[in-house]
Amino acid sequence: MKIKQFEDKGLSHYSYAVISDKKMILVDPGRDPQPYYDYAQEQGAEIIGVIETHPHADFISSHLEIYHTTGATLYTSGKVGADYPHRAFDEGEEIVLTEDVKLIALFTPGHSPDGISILLSENGADKAVFTGDTLFIGDVGRPDLREKAGKMQEKREALARMMYQSTRQKLMKLDDDVVIYPAHGAGSLCGKGMSDANSSTIGTEKATNSALQEMSEDQFVEFLLEDQPFIPKYFPYNVNLNKQGAPGYRESIHKVIRMKANFHPEQGAVIVDTRKADLYKSSHLDGAINIMEGDKFETWLGSIISPEESFYMVAENEAILETVIQKAAKIGYELNIKGGFIYDQKDGKGFDIFDKATFKDNQGAYTIVDIRNISEVKNDIKFSTAVNIPLHELRERVAEIPNDKPIVVHCAGGYRSAAGSSIVKNHFQDKTVMDMGEAITSFS
Repeated sequence: MKIKQFEDKGLSHYSYAVISDKKMILVDPGRDPQPYYDYAQEQGAEIIGVIETHPHADFISSHLEIYHTTGATLYTSGKVGADYPHRAFDEGEEIVLTEDVKLIALFTPGHSPDGISILLSENGADKAVFTGDTLFIGDVGRPDLREKAGKMQEKREALARMMYQSTRQKLMKLDDDVVIYPAHGAGSLCGKGMSDANSSTIGTEKATNSALQEMSEDQFVEFLLEDQPFIPKYFPYNVNLNKQGAPGYRESIHKVIRMKANFHPEQGAVIVDTRKADLYKSSHLDGAINIMEGDKFETWLGSIISPEESFYMVAENEAILETVIQKAAKIGYELNIKGGFIYDQKDGKGFDIFDKATFKDNQGAYTIVDIRNISEVKNDIKFSTAVNIPLHELRERVAEIPNDKPIVVHCAGGYRSAAGSSIVKNHFQDKTVMDMGEAITSFS
């Protein structure tokens, strides 16, 4: 028996393959099925099943495409109400992979009302548990993502109480040496305090995971609901798309229209400019939002741009254009791209340059906009006079910013402020708007 972990660093997502006697079961696969096909071929194995622990909010799964390509059986809880062909896989039900290896469903709601964990048994002994978004390393899944998504309108407190029972009555009762394989790691917005470790054991988590320490159910609910990160705009959209099943990855990417270089979209179009900040600031299309290609591109694309919006995608060269289209597809946003093209003209809109020395000498002469998340600001106030509007809310709240002085936008390290300053400038086109960028790191 073999367990293979696959990692998507950009989405902090882990998926898995379990192989026994040349038969493979996948758990929570990502949007691109090719890595799983490649591994199956390498191992001489046949993909016979795919298990979805719940309808994921932060990425699109390839389960339906794998079903159409391989004929593999799709398994998920009957409580999901999935619209794709599947076999209900609920508490106590088993998938017998071989005579010695079986996968057993545990109903573990809390992150979602329909979540399951998958217990892997070999020769009658529990070896591992695939916990989806229920139990992470150092954390448990957040309970507040389903209030606006799907058919199950569960409230966060009710789900938090379910999480208490799932952890105490199901997962913590497993043997201490059972290995935990979660669906996410540090950097995911599906929890608030995940470790960067990619696996652990029940015993280690019972000893070190703050969510698993002794406390009453009411204390747990208060702990779990406190200081959860923001919810990106795309999360409810991904839940619904995963419940339906997404179109094939390569086919869907291929359908995205590639425009001629330096295409000029229609007036008022939403434009996502993925180029480096210096290129954007030297010349860009009117109204473009500078969401730079980077490690968390998918998250910020889906946090700034609504799933109801169609948009154009701009890149500095063909290779990066293909990369950002593929990343958009990981959250189902390739379906919203009106066209992608390269932009390298020098006669577009420019941007005001931030001068650190001038700013330092007279901070009161500026309106400072801090676009970090509320939890970041609470623990680290950079400027006492700053207006705090988190980046994911900025397009909707930009009019709240006073504009009687030059405006300076900052985040924590310079990546988010590129997007934030472009949003502010698009709104206040006749005002001076500057991006503090990486200069923020010199201010304590």
